Amino acid sequence: MLLHAIRSRRSADDFPRTEHLAYKIAEVATDPVAVEPETAEMILNRIIDNAAASAASVLRRPVTVARQQALPHRAGQGARVFGVDGTYSAEWAAWANAVAVRELDFHDTFLAADYSHPGDNIPPLVAVAQQLGVRGADLIRGIATAYEIQINLVRGICLHEHKIDHVAHLGPSVAAGIGTMLRLDAETIYSAIGQALHLTTSTRQSRKGAISSWKAFAPAHAGKVAIEAVDRAMRGEGSPAPIWEGEDGVIAWLLSGPEHIYHVPLPAPGEPKRAILDSFTKEHSAEYQSQAPIDLARRMRDRIGDLDQVATIVLHTSHHTHVVIGTGSADPQKFDPDASRETLDHSLPYIFAVALQDGSWHHERSYAPERAHRPDTVELWHKISTVEDPEWTRRYHSTDPAEKAFGARAEVRLKSGEVIIDELAVADAHPLGARPFAREQYLHKFAELAEPVVESGEQQRFLSTVENLADLKGGALGGLNVLIEPRVLDKAPVISSGIFR
Repeated sequence: MLLHAIRSRRSADDFPRTEHLAYKIAEVATDPVAVEPETAEMILNRIIDNAAASAASVLRRPVTVARQQALPHRAGQGARVFGVDGTYSAEWAAWANAVAVRELDFHDTFLAADYSHPGDNIPPLVAVAQQLGVRGADLIRGIATAYEIQINLVRGICLHEHKIDHVAHLGPSVAAGIGTMLRLDAETIYSAIGQALHLTTSTRQSRKGAISSWKAFAPAHAGKVAIEAVDRAMRGEGSPAPIWEGEDGVIAWLLSGPEHIYHVPLPAPGEPKRAILDSFTKEHSAEYQSQAPIDLARRMRDRIGDLDQVATIVLHTSHHTHVVIGTGSADPQKFDPDASRETLDHSLPYIFAVALQDGSWHHERSYAPERAHRPDTVELWHKISTVEDPEWTRRYHSTDPAEKAFGARAEVRLKSGEVIIDELAVADAHPLGARPFAREQYLHKFAELAEPVVESGEQQRFLSTVENLADLKGGALGGLNVLIEPRVLDKAPVISSGIFR
């Protein structure tokens, strides 16, 4: 990997375009290096994982809204919308499908200086590939690039400390991935990246306080914007430049300012794109930093015994976990039984309480209003707090995969005065966890989540398409869309009409 020093520049500086971060990313996107088998295998796993999450969410209101917005945008040679037949304009298909993927917080993650769900790259790339008749092998190459760029931006540039939402790294990665997939030149990709970043910087209020369904729409919006940016760039339109380093650019005014230097790693020429292998998926439908605590709660419940005897529970964890989903956020909504599902998904005290009581986690039952209102749950929930532990923060940011951790140490104090302590560094499903996810686990997750809404024959047809993706010719990628019987989709909420009909 090459480590690039990135800082703000004055307009009067001699700063050639080839030195801009956007251009360096474009050069990575145009590198014809082959995709290694291990990377290609993980890409197939993540396509399956996205379909599993989409199946579980397909009847939920935000997903239904996004689908209804997309359906009026029919296109003769277009892309597919998850669950339904027909072809639609690529940017709208990407919009609907990305909301379905993101709605339940149930797909992959990468955490470093910032946060990300790199599986958000897949819906826009698949939609463009379907509309333009791209070969399966080129889709795989594009996804490898998109993961590489987003993950390395997350490694090098912290957005959240400046209250910028993490989808600001997603717009450029989608643009770069589409560029690789379509074999565009570096100048075109450069312009698309600049436009995509310029139009996808937004505040983190979407993940603060009373969290709404926009949390699911935000990455879909970034993907849609990136598709449109690539389209404009392909027609010869330029972009604000240099977008990161400019005197009035992202670093100078949205991030750490003109004096700060960021270090962004990117593959050297000819170096394989392997970043996807450093990301990890979820066994539980909840914010990633709660994955290990859920498994820890399941492990501790027998040792604790009667939960009525709990006096307090303190979770010692990283700074990120404490301030984003813990009591360090100072969000009273995280203790409100009437809070939205999105808010409860970002409440570690709620999640730990329910996991302790149930010994399991479910993407619907664990968030049900009647579940959140149970008096014994509310009582236990309010006994739980988080604190930052510098060692957990250090491990969170470690670059050593064997040491990097997103867990916690739980100190449970009983009314008798007894203290029960246990800790878990990584989730059971993590590559270093007790039950690491491999193809078998991805298939099981898909089968479990798809079974209520997707017929078995359609499940097998989809999985066969994914398995043979590398050999699929142009025009055959429509098979990556899962079809759902209309009688099942009829169970979705009734949505009032809007502008699009």
